[in-house]
Amino acid sequence: MGMDYSGFEPVVGTIFNISRGGDCCSQMISLRTGNGIVNFHVNAETLIIDNRQLRRGMQVVAYYDRYLPVPLIFPPQYQAQLIAVPGRNEQVVLQFFDRNLLAGDRSLQLNIGQNTSVRTVNGQNFGCSPGGHMLLVFYSVTTRSQPPQTTPRQIVVLC
Repeated sequence: MGMDYSGFEPVVGTIFNISRGGDCCSQMISLRTGNGIVNFHVNAETLIIDNRQLRRGMQVVAYYDRYLPVPLIFPPQYQAQLIAVPGRNEQVVLQFFDRNLLAGDRSLQLNIGQNTSVRTVNGQNFGCSPGGHMLLVFYSVTTRSQPPQTTPRQIVVLC
């Protein structure tokens, strides 16, 4: 069971406004992105990695499910499925990684370092090799090799 993450599309942007959603349990966050403004509904179902409190000025990566219908309005409005808050100069990637920790599209090879945190989506330690799962990976530097390699700061295993 669990979610199908294959349709998740990332939108990278900076939060410039947060308002109450349709009820007290939901919010609307407005992101300024390279392609203009994108609005996201955030509700109790939205996974927010590390339970970070969203604030204005934060850079985030918000994922929506491209298979869900969206209202044809401008600016675009999506249901946020997952939100990650990268650190400074950090990138976030959501990909299936095989047993050798190679991304499904061969775009990235992971090396687990001593300081790499490997956890489940609800913050628990993940005691196995993270390969063979959808992984949300927080990393900054990559090698110039093919594929690029990185030792991530954090891996979140989407079991």
